[in-house]
Amino acid sequence: MPSARRLVPPVLRQLAGDPLGLGRAAQSAVSEELVPRTRTADKVVQSICPYCAVGCGQKVYVKDEKVTQIEGDPDSPISRGRLCPKGAASEALVNSSTREMKVRYRPPNGREWQELSLEQATDMIADRVIKTRRETWEEETDNGKPLKRTLGMHWLGGATLDTEENYLIKKLFTAAGAVSIENQARI
Repeated sequence: MPSARRLVPPVLRQLAGDPLGLGRAAQSAVSEELVPRTRTADKVVQSICPYCAVGCGQKVYVKDEKVTQIEGDPDSPISRGRLCPKGAASEALVNSSTREMKVRYRPPNGREWQELSLEQATDMIADRVIKTRRETWEEETDNGKPLKRTLGMHWLGGATLDTEENYLIKKLFTAAGAVSIENQARI
């Protein structure tokens, strides 16, 4: 049985004490019973938006081990609770039915993708980096001046990496002898 308030038309509720129609007068019977989806979450995890190098803070709401909502984190000194349209839609990225959840590899001249374990894919990448470095290493110039570099591998980082990740990648590739190290955010 609807309450007596619900039987009163909104215009009369507005005239009776909410002249701008911004409060209770605008609330419908359905909206009275709504519960925010964030209130039913089992846990809230702080995260960083994956889309650009700004590093906006996010609150990730999880229920039954599934992400149900992602919002801006008001405690973030960077974004203060705000997200751009892409950041606000990052829940769709996490829960997309087209999101790849396994490592896929297509061998040279292959026409079909193969599934690999993460360990196998990591070993393949490490083997290729070591082989390339070994085959393209330049110890010194023709005049005997030290080079200690390789021009056989390069790194182009993405803007979704934060400062710390970019710093570590730069250190790794510099230590490996690469001289061509760049980031999309600078290009």
